[in-house]
Amino acid sequence: MDQSDRDQPKPSLGRRILVPPLLAVAHRLLAADQQHRASQFAAVGVAPGRVVFLGDSITHGGLWDEWFPDVAVLNRGIGGERSADVLRRLDTAINEPTAVFLLIGTNDIMALKPLDEIAANVAAILDGIEQRAPGTPVFVQSVMPRGAAYRDEVRALNRRYVDLVARQPEYIRYVDLWPALATEAGVLNPQFTRDRLHLNGLGYQAWVTILEPLVTPLTKP
Repeated sequence: MDQSDRDQPKPSLGRRILVPPLLAVAHRLLAADQQHRASQFAAVGVAPGRVVFLGDSITHGGLWDEWFPDVAVLNRGIGGERSADVLRRLDTAINEPTAVFLLIGTNDIMALKPLDEIAANVAAILDGIEQRAPGTPVFVQSVMPRGAAYRDEVRALNRRYVDLVARQPEYIRYVDLWPALATEAGVLNPQFTRDRLHLNGLGYQAWVTILEPLVTPLTKP
């Protein structure tokens, strides 16, 4: 799991971050869970011809084979991951995919990573997918809204994603999830979450309304 807005107030840049003992234990448990899941990905390999959902815990939590029962999908989400983590494990996610839906960046922001560094990692992920599967459609999804404390940074990162995708081939597209998930105040709709970060069933349902018209054409002969 990731740190929620409620459990972990946003630290300011330049301030030393003190990690309480219980939080340190939680971090160790998260790292163990990440290694456990990543090791399974490496062991089972990657089936070709799948729509790959790639990202952190928000992707990990999606029941993609049930939301899209007629589509060959592959869930390659790992809770707590940042963009650099996804970049390192592309070999266990990409094997002649039908398409890739990428959602990453919220944990980078939580970790105070510079926005330009995050965007550079995403650019490297796109390059890595292209090297492994040239011409594959990739959908770079906007980082989802969360609590108000993160609103401006998330919006700024999403603008970088828009600029990045604009320089890519036409089969790489940006997908704005905010119309389905955000309130007028620019925060995650409280009906869709319990911690202002992760989605509940209604949240995933709203997300799928954006994804469905993108996924369905990919599966038609």
